[in-house]
Amino acid sequence: METSKVAAVILAAGTSSRFRAAAGENGPATKLTSDLNGKPLVRRVAEAALRSHARPVIVVTGYADAAVRDALEGLPLNFVYNDAFETGMASSIKRGMAKVPAEATGALILLGDMPLVSSDVLDHLIATFEADMNVKAVVPVYAGQRGNPALIARALFPAVEKLSGDVGARALLTAAGSDVHEAEVTTSAVIFDVDMPSVLDP
Repeated sequence: METSKVAAVILAAGTSSRFRAAAGENGPATKLTSDLNGKPLVRRVAEAALRSHARPVIVVTGYADAAVRDALEGLPLNFVYNDAFETGMASSIKRGMAKVPAEATGALILLGDMPLVSSDVLDHLIATFEADMNVKAVVPVYAGQRGNPALIARALFPAVEKLSGDVGARALLTAAGSDVHEAEVTTSAVIFDVDMPSVLDP
């Protein structure tokens, strides 16, 4: 399959404490290993990334590292462990982006709890970026609302080092200013995340 020079970084290190509290003692080790139609959430995200033109696909683990890795067994992924996962999302973005190859022109930042984003959406963001690589970021927009994942150009990589706490790609988009391209999509998957167990109920 044809690949691009855009990498994918999947953030899968969070504690998902609210989800686990709601799920109770018999719940999954972490939200990301919860089942959705026969597959763990994080595996759905990883498989979509692998079906896209993004390479390599990097997974940042942290909390419940072993359980997340087990859920992704057999997939050709690059793993990096974030030992500072308790400090928030920024540390995971830093760990993941540090593993993006030097030749990459940008990176998609995917959230492990957004299992409905398809490879078609990812490829649409990549194609939009490659059509005008002067932009610093590309973000999907559904019904006027910005969603995820965001594609961050290499020009923004230095801004990653300034992130701290539970701050994600939104701060990078702010740093990009007017150099953000909004890519229209027709699916609400880019604004849907699994925040509580009730979302997974049939």
